[in-house]
Amino acid sequence: MKKVIYMFIATLALASVALATESQIWGEMRIPNILGYGQEETLKLGALFTLLQSKYFAWIFLAVLIGVPSVFFLHYKLVGPKVFPHSHKKHYAFNLFHRTVHQIAAVSFLVLIPTGFIIVFGDFFGGGTLVRMAKNLHGIFTIPFAIVVIPMALMWLKEALFNLEDVKWFMILGGYLSKEKQVINATQFNAGQKMWYWVAILGGITMILSGAIMFFLDFKMEMLHNLTGLSQIDLLRVAAILHNVMGFAVVALFITHVYMSMFAIKGAVHSIITGYVEEEEVKYLHNAWYKKLKEKGKF
Repeated sequence: MKKVIYMFIATLALASVALATESQIWGEMRIPNILGYGQEETLKLGALFTLLQSKYFAWIFLAVLIGVPSVFFLHYKLVGPKVFPHSHKKHYAFNLFHRTVHQIAAVSFLVLIPTGFIIVFGDFFGGGTLVRMAKNLHGIFTIPFAIVVIPMALMWLKEALFNLEDVKWFMILGGYLSKEKQVINATQFNAGQKMWYWVAILGGITMILSGAIMFFLDFKMEMLHNLTGLSQIDLLRVAAILHNVMGFAVVALFITHVYMSMFAIKGAVHSIITGYVEEEEVKYLHNAWYKKLKEKGKF
């Protein structure tokens, strides 16, 4: 099954490269279109975009890249991970479709985020081949994520809706600041996972659209102009600003998601590989869900 999925993604990637190669936006129309930008009415966003791009965006990304892992390193050293036995009863929570969609999204992020950083810090890397390769990979791996983002949104929408118990979860940060195991009255997704869901879905869709506008540069759509009232150059600048701002949140929450599933809770990552969740882990960290499963005889 995995081989079929990887072949499907590879085929889409090659098709996208071929399409881009044949497109006029990469050919003789590029220069005439760019020259036309100066003739369009604009909102004068050039100064704001230049300021943000040259003074703030790179520093904020660097702060996220260093700061978030540093906080979790301290957490791991001072508080330590939660360890649950994996020899007890298990519940089959994630079917093959769930796991496949999640794994495609995960692989996409594992390429999109590093290549995004190479693009942001292109000057540091000296530009050239490495940055061009990162840009192309960034565009290619957007395709599989774009394919799965809507199915992922729909299949977990109900579990991602917030409730009053989530407020309590945030107040104690899910018990992760305690070395002792605490019973947390969370549903199948705790408040942190729900927050990541909404950032990944809404932020991901925003970044797909804004990234496409930047990637194809001269791909003009009258519908977008009529809908937003923005000229082509303003549309590019707004897309770039949105892409960077959403990138801060997506990167920070992705790092958090990886830390929680691989380090803070030992073995938690296996659930999205095998589909099974362990009884004691669910009992402590998702007690509201555990009670429902218990009533149904799942444990």
